Amino acid sequence: MFSFSELGVSAPVVQALARDDIIEPFPVQVLVIPDALAGRDVLAKSRTGSGKTLAFAIPIVERLNPSGPRPAAVILAPTRELALQVTDDFVAIARARNLRVATVYGGVSLRDQAERASKAHVIVATPGRLEDLANRKMLSLKGVEILILDEADRMLDMGFQPQVDRIVDRLPKKRQTMFFSATLDGHVGHAARSYTNNPIQHEVHNPKLTVDEADHRFVPVTSGDKVGKLIEILEGERSLALVFVRTKRGADRLSYKLKSRGVKAVAMHGDLTQPARKQALDRFKAGKVDVLIATDVAARGLDLDDITHVINFDPPEDDKGYVHRVGRTARAGRSGTGVTLVLPDQQADVSRVASRLQLSDDFEREGMTVAAPRMVFSSHGRRSKMRARTKRKF
Repeated sequence: MFSFSELGVSAPVVQALARDDIIEPFPVQVLVIPDALAGRDVLAKSRTGSGKTLAFAIPIVERLNPSGPRPAAVILAPTRELALQVTDDFVAIARARNLRVATVYGGVSLRDQAERASKAHVIVATPGRLEDLANRKMLSLKGVEILILDEADRMLDMGFQPQVDRIVDRLPKKRQTMFFSATLDGHVGHAARSYTNNPIQHEVHNPKLTVDEADHRFVPVTSGDKVGKLIEILEGERSLALVFVRTKRGADRLSYKLKSRGVKAVAMHGDLTQPARKQALDRFKAGKVDVLIATDVAARGLDLDDITHVINFDPPEDDKGYVHRVGRTARAGRSGTGVTLVLPDQQADVSRVASRLQLSDDFEREGMTVAAPRMVFSSHGRRSKMRARTKRKF
């Protein structure tokens, strides 16, 4: 196993990492850091929770000159929650190199944010707000030396590619670009290559699509006992629990039901103002409430060490949704538990998701049966082929 020093990381940064009990690099860091320190463009395929933030954060703080232009590095993230989390991960090592970091996202004062960003060496930003500041000439990107696209596949899936394209056009052509994504296939791979120059590609191979360190459970429920089963799970041994629901109204309703039964819970969704969302997340981080009920969009990029349980109160829409949700626990080598509550009319669809993710044994452990792949018929009513549908809302 390599040490950070052997990867070329300076003593001040190594010491800053050690103060946070980060001693040994994870596989994605071992692969990426040497090339990134050398200034090469990088394409990195790695699942959520693999430690990729430090894979780009360390090279950034090592390569930037504290007396150089500001901002000198831009990290684009799909959501404000992820942007804030990445900033938190940066602070200690940036301080070790006398660098300042600022976060740029919507929902707060443009002028105050622009002032902080213009004084920072590193900006962690959502694409829409960063483009807004640049269009208003409140922030110059002419001195940017390093561009990072974090959770790039999710960012493109959320429709941000036009904003990202326009931001990239504003940046100096001579720069280092690193692209981090759970997939490098299709339009994501095409975008990755259009943003980079002769990139080095790294991939952290995982035999399973899901997080190996997580314990996966599928629990059959009825509409009448669903909330009771959730409370039973929450009363077990755990730390923070993240509960996923499908809709904003569902998040509010479930929060009310849990609080009425003595569970410390808070809802977080897109209808809340940014201050309200931040307050909910801060209370959750601090342990003042230990259950956060969230929709998929609100929880994108959420990265907290103490989330021991992810509970799908409403099953995810598809395989990718399952991986993303349960990836909020068992991060960076830690253990965790993913629980999916399954109503009778959802069993067939959820079982197919479990089967495609190689979780059939976990699904059958609770006495449920894995359904056969769906049959696809031609317009003449004849069976044309058999396949498992990769997307279905349930």
